Amino acid sequence: MKKILAAAIQLNAGSDKSQNSDNATKLIKRAALKGAQLIVLPEVFNWRGSRKEIQHNCEPIPGPTSMRMSELASSLKIFLLCGSILERNPQGPKPFNTSILINPQGKIVACYRKLHLFKVQLKGKATIDETSIYSAGNEVKTAATPFGKVGFTICYDLRFPELYRTLASRGALIIFVPSAFTLETGKAHWELLLRSRAIENQIYIIAPNQYGKDPLCNRNYGHSMIVDPWGTIIAQCTSGERIIYGELDFKYLKKIRKELPSLKHKRKDIFKDTI
Repeated sequence: MKKILAAAIQLNAGSDKSQNSDNATKLIKRAALKGAQLIVLPEVFNWRGSRKEIQHNCEPIPGPTSMRMSELASSLKIFLLCGSILERNPQGPKPFNTSILINPQGKIVACYRKLHLFKVQLKGKATIDETSIYSAGNEVKTAATPFGKVGFTICYDLRFPELYRTLASRGALIIFVPSAFTLETGKAHWELLLRSRAIENQIYIIAPNQYGKDPLCNRNYGHSMIVDPWGTIIAQCTSGERIIYGELDFKYLKKIRKELPSLKHKRKDIFKDTI
């Protein structure tokens, strides 16, 4: 495939899991009707709530949410990136924050567990500490698709360029960044980081974000984006529930890599510790 239409869905997930899944389903169907072949949801799209409710709302994979999304992807004949859900951890009480890619046959073709867990104390703001709630993954993930390899990241992973370079080195042409990026850090760094990762690795970035207040009154930035390999924002929104669309042109990607072959110019004789 030389071109595909991708969609990124921006929403505000709450503590009603059924309502969240219904809303995501509605938005996915709307995007598919517009012709999107690849649809991407934000981080923790199906449930966000208090710490004491986590065990009740995390689930295995396959499980209720992934099975519902698999049926939806199959019926619509789309690739669906389920931004992330809380995956039950058989080794302990802290779940994984896991992203799932489903193909048009309804099969889960990849699961990625978030590697970097967010921990921040901004002046005058509440502390957010995912390390006390979630377990971290330990595997870099790519998946093959008819339109090329895709790479997986989630939210805070965006601040770790070595992960993106590894994904690009493994052949990724698209990297997903489903997020619940906070308002304060988003205003300062969201666009800058997304465009930088796209430029550095000459890849497409699809970054759907949550917006508004979550059930714990933390505020998310919104501003979902699709960025091309030159760093140009080809689709974006501000706040509110939105679907943005972008045409991904892989012939254009190859042109950029041919004309500015920076990925081939890395000094492997010096940077032997990186892929």
